[in-house]
Amino acid sequence: MVRVYLSFFFFLAVAAGFSQQQIIADIQIKGAKKLKKSFVARLINVEKETILDSLVLNEDINRLKRLPSVAHAYYNVKALEGDNVNVIYVIEENFTIIPFASLYTSSNDAFAFRVGLQEFNFLGRNMTLGGFYQYDVFNSYGINFRAPNLFSRKLGLAVEYKDLTTQEPVFFANSEADYRYNNKGIEVLGLYEFNFKNRIELGFSFFEEDYKYLSGITSPDVPQQLNVQKHLLKLIYNYDNVRYFYQYLEGFRSTLNFQYVGSANKNLSNFLIGFNDFLYFHRIGKKGNWANRVRLGLASNQVTPFAPFTVDNNLNIRGVGNTIDRGSGAIVFNTEYRHTIVDKDWFVLQGNVFVDGGTWRNPGGDFSDFTNSDNIRIFPGIGLRFIHKRIFNAIFRIDYGHGVTNDKSRGLVFGIGQYF
Repeated sequence: MVRVYLSFFFFLAVAAGFSQQQIIADIQIKGAKKLKKSFVARLINVEKETILDSLVLNEDINRLKRLPSVAHAYYNVKALEGDNVNVIYVIEENFTIIPFASLYTSSNDAFAFRVGLQEFNFLGRNMTLGGFYQYDVFNSYGINFRAPNLFSRKLGLAVEYKDLTTQEPVFFANSEADYRYNNKGIEVLGLYEFNFKNRIELGFSFFEEDYKYLSGITSPDVPQQLNVQKHLLKLIYNYDNVRYFYQYLEGFRSTLNFQYVGSANKNLSNFLIGFNDFLYFHRIGKKGNWANRVRLGLASNQVTPFAPFTVDNNLNIRGVGNTIDRGSGAIVFNTEYRHTIVDKDWFVLQGNVFVDGGTWRNPGGDFSDFTNSDNIRIFPGIGLRFIHKRIFNAIFRIDYGHGVTNDKSRGLVFGIGQYF
């Protein structure tokens, strides 16, 4: 019996010797050039004189891969004397001063575009500074600043100013009229990260909306000119569990956007609007990626020709045209298969096939509108992606969508970045 106990304690001692935990003696960051090493050190969770934990290391790598300035990242662990190790983070940087363009047209609509320039790694600290110019019948511009880690590792700020003018169709009495629409204002958001997967944005904006009649049907119930001061409270909650490997994505992301809009004009009602985007990505083999998006949205169901949810090429359904309808509720789905045709050191060519679809609730209508065939639109299509692997969001896309429901319009949609 004594021998049994001695053997048992000997086994425990040996097991303990083999399972001694490794201690991080030093942390090194390699490959960071424009990205400040001090910023990376503040962002990661791993600390000196703590126990080596692969789960924490992998979370840090996923966090770094989400930065616009990082094309790819990985870590090495170097053994030292005793139980000490060095952790080495290796970063492959993106070029982050990026011009962008969004071009769109259809068989029924005029040519429009948006061009701009953004720096996604301003001062080497993951801050975005940019601006844009847009031509869509009228001229528009905007500037924005976003710094998720401005005050601390978890707390940041975003500010945006825009002066946006477009020609907007307004739908009423089974017909439509064209208005010149201008939205000018400033938005301020506080950004906070609860943990790696959960973030929140909370803030407000003050803006002015101006509608001026251009052409089409008129009605005594619909003003031909309207100028109103408004304010908006916004809450965005983001859950992100997507993993990145260059152009491939895997995982789930959900973004909730909830807004309260108030008006200084007593004749205009305050209203609520909320929508949630659910996105799911799945790798298929070595070269395939299945991408999906579902948007569910509702707003205060007011009878107004200026309903907030729109049917538009650049927002939800490729090929449908530029703002062809409006509603007080929306159900939209986009699904596409992306396949890598060419994958070189810096360049990727992807092809994709997609189906975009959606349905809307008419202003003042009820939920049965979602099943009304007049409100349902389905557009399958094909596209190409030209991707630079060392420049952030350097994805030039071209898609062609063709309607198969009542509205059989078709059109090309160009842009920078994946559609979703």
